[in-house]
Amino acid sequence: MRQKETAAAENARARNTRNMNCPKCGAQLVNKYYKGMIEVDSCPVCRGMWLDFSELDKLEDVVFDDDARKGSLAHFQTKTHYPCPRCGAALDEFQYRLYDLRLDTCAENGHGFWLDAGEDERVINLMRQRAADIERKLDAEAAWKRTLKGMHLFLTRKK
Repeated sequence: MRQKETAAAENARARNTRNMNCPKCGAQLVNKYYKGMIEVDSCPVCRGMWLDFSELDKLEDVVFDDDARKGSLAHFQTKTHYPCPRCGAALDEFQYRLYDLRLDTCAENGHGFWLDAGEDERVINLMRQRAADIERKLDAEAAWKRTLKGMHLFLTRKK
């Protein structure tokens, strides 16, 4: 009996996935593999994509996988009139990691994120820049530490 309930729930989820519509233009979303790595639900009309909750992190990890140094994800959240493709609740728009990029999310139920056409590449480019900035910062801190150590040795040496 339990197996039948589990199978029925899985079939219902599969039907829901197949019947998801684009929150921006209303077209039916289709499953595709983004760059061969992440299965996403994509709009064939406006080229936007739905990422399940963990898939945005996977997208970022393509170029920068240090979660502790990525920064806070969502800032300045506001309600929109666009429906979540999974549950129909109003999506929230938010400023992505304090960059000049606004994404949409199902904040009410945590289903995932909507990226308009081209925003996927912006996320990747921002994370690539973040990785380079962190590397530069760490290199500068290491150089400063060596400088301070050299100054300390110079000032404390015996004459």
